[in-house]
Amino acid sequence: MGRLTGGDPSLLRRINSAVVLHALRAATAPRPGSGRRTPGSATLTDLTRSTGLSRPTVEGVVEGLMASGLAAEAAPEDDGVRRQGRPARRFRFRAEAGHLLGIEIGPHRVAALLSDLDGRVLGSAVREVAQSAPADERLRRVRDAVADLLGRTGVSRDGLRAVGVGTPGIIEADGTVRLGTALPGWTGLALGERLGRSFHCPVLVENDANAAAVAEHWKGAAVGSDDVVFVLAGLSPGAGSLIGGRLHRGFGGAAGEIGALHLLGREATPEQMLSTTGEPLLPLDEAQVARVFALARKGDPRARAAVDRFIQRLVHDVAALVLALDPEVVVVGGWAAGLDGVLDPLREQLARYCLRPPLVAQSLLGEAAVATGALRLALDHVEEALFAVESTVTARRSTR
Repeated sequence: MGRLTGGDPSLLRRINSAVVLHALRAATAPRPGSGRRTPGSATLTDLTRSTGLSRPTVEGVVEGLMASGLAAEAAPEDDGVRRQGRPARRFRFRAEAGHLLGIEIGPHRVAALLSDLDGRVLGSAVREVAQSAPADERLRRVRDAVADLLGRTGVSRDGLRAVGVGTPGIIEADGTVRLGTALPGWTGLALGERLGRSFHCPVLVENDANAAAVAEHWKGAAVGSDDVVFVLAGLSPGAGSLIGGRLHRGFGGAAGEIGALHLLGREATPEQMLSTTGEPLLPLDEAQVARVFALARKGDPRARAAVDRFIQRLVHDVAALVLALDPEVVVVGGWAAGLDGVLDPLREQLARYCLRPPLVAQSLLGEAAVATGALRLALDHVEEALFAVESTVTARRSTR
């Protein structure tokens, strides 16, 4: 679409279309607590009332939305009341008019979620992958998972409106991984460009902890809170944060890389910190760390000392971010969040270090957090394209 100017009649049409589509989508979506799972609908009178536009204008916009596939006529609602005359025409937002993908690319697995334009998940696919797998192998697993998911759901690749991707590393705006030490061959990888060859729609690449923060805010432990820190707890923790409900990436996309904080004090490496023998813990992987925690629960003094060091570093890393951002909620996810004895010490120590201790909650989404956040980012992109003009006009009105 070309640039719109104040004197361009297409601007008014675009505004009206966005306003009506927004109202139709809101009327169509099942209301929380209503018990209704099937989509609702709205009449022209309903849309005229909710938008403030004239009935002829609403009718013209609805016809245009139907021609574009974003709206459809709905069956009359049966409320049990008999009425004379022809029932009013009803319309609904066609959430099935397009689909979205949310993809996680992690050290041990890749996962994909498919949704409609309302964000309703229609299917998922997971593929295990070795942590040592090269980049090409990892991307092949992504393509396999997506092909399987689209095949099982009967969704055409051409029907995808946007693809969101969450992965470890510092991500450039164009989807290039500027620095990614968790996955072999990831640093410098043009991930957005590589994945873009497989799709005919925008591909949005985001840091995994940032994606998980978005997910928990959308449908996880941070629903209703706009100042949120999500901690992806692992051997080298990362964090994502929302400030005022908006994802905070930082100037270069490196906000939340709290795993590097120990370098400031030149403290022990994770291999030394979690050792129970005085020698570095090798290979350093999740199974090894789980064994250390299991020994600590049995009372092994060296294991307990190692666990205390692990938790203390996690506390220091998270406290630094909490003191800087003052979030309402800290959500802890990642594999380490499931280890016994992590959350309670974190709560206690944050209460000790922080001027205003936040609520500390465990992720409600678990392993699905990153892919769910990636899906939400894809949905945000599509919503911005559908409703951007309305947002712009609202912002202009608020400044008058």
